[in-house]
Amino acid sequence: MEKPHNPDFTRFWIGETISMFGSAVTELALPLTAVVVLKATPAQMGVLSAASYAPFLLIGLLAGVWVDRARRRPILLGADIAKALLLGSIPIAAMLGRLDMSQILLVAFLTGGVRVIDDVAYQAFLPSLLRRKNLVEGNSKLEVSNSIAGIAGPGIAGFLVQILTAPIAIAVDAFSFVISAIFLVSIRSVEPPPTPHSRESTLMSQIRDGLRVIFSNAFLRSIMWCGTMHNFFSRMIDALFVLYASRELDLSPAMVGLVMAFGGPGALLGSLAVSRLTKRFGVGRTLVCAQILTGISRLLIPLAGGSVPAIIAILASSEFLWGLARPLFNITQISLRQSITPDHMLGRMNASIRFVMWSVTPFGALLGGVLGGYIGLQTTMLIAAAGVLGATAWMYFSPVRTLKE
Repeated sequence: MEKPHNPDFTRFWIGETISMFGSAVTELALPLTAVVVLKATPAQMGVLSAASYAPFLLIGLLAGVWVDRARRRPILLGADIAKALLLGSIPIAAMLGRLDMSQILLVAFLTGGVRVIDDVAYQAFLPSLLRRKNLVEGNSKLEVSNSIAGIAGPGIAGFLVQILTAPIAIAVDAFSFVISAIFLVSIRSVEPPPTPHSRESTLMSQIRDGLRVIFSNAFLRSIMWCGTMHNFFSRMIDALFVLYASRELDLSPAMVGLVMAFGGPGALLGSLAVSRLTKRFGVGRTLVCAQILTGISRLLIPLAGGSVPAIIAILASSEFLWGLARPLFNITQISLRQSITPDHMLGRMNASIRFVMWSVTPFGALLGGVLGGYIGLQTTMLIAAAGVLGATAWMYFSPVRTLKE
């Protein structure tokens, strides 16, 4: 098989890898800024998580139309610059003594909006760099980078937060997007122009076209509903995890970083194994098993208890399984989506499916924050973990389960 080793893909890969390392730092440093520096409550952590995902609900469908109407590389370049400026404002405000929760929420919301557009453009841009038969391999390479970042990022973040404080650690992520933008500029191949739309093609009609692609395809429809249920319940856990680990389990920032770092080796293993597993067991079985592993990993979090070493061991196992399962699921389903969708519909397909899957996440995060305050963090996460496991039904009872290739 032809390998996706071409200079432009390599430049794109390197730039994305650098920004992934930065983002892995912010993934821990931003909530720690809220918890440790600003003493956030469970409800505030729910609002913070919701702010990050609210843009999926507000502009998710429009993003697909915008991406399909323009070349994707300039969009990615603008997104990198915007994220660098937004995240860079946090350490600056902290050094001036003006950082507060309102700025954290605003930055989370705006970077979430940029990410909505960036992610759609990213998934639509990759097929212009690689042949479709190489998409699984290309997505796997990118996921390997994400896995390595997951190994090092949280540990680096925990160390930086412990030594320099959480807001200053976020500066690493801001700088990483500057480097990513430089590598995007260095790509030499000319991206094909967007497919022109007829004058009768209105904004709403193009949005309907994107939704029609998903709802008329049984494979895409099953992926979408599984992802929707998964995201709703998983965001309940994500909104509370750092608060739960820091306050109820009494783990230091360095310990939390160490625990989260265990997701990296799992993700690396999953990324390297996905191509072999899908060939041996088929696309459908891989997706079903990956979602079951995801549910098990989430259940381990509220079950953590005992001595500090025992808590770290259980949470580390949870992160490892999570890291293993998500690349298996995501690489497989994204490659399937890219392979069965015409190029001129990729932006709208990606945006539409992400709109449905991710628009529920603000409500999941808010519900997690509210329930965490009323019935306790542990009970809330038990309920949420059961919901994540239950999302498997959308794959198991669908045509996806029997899909071989």
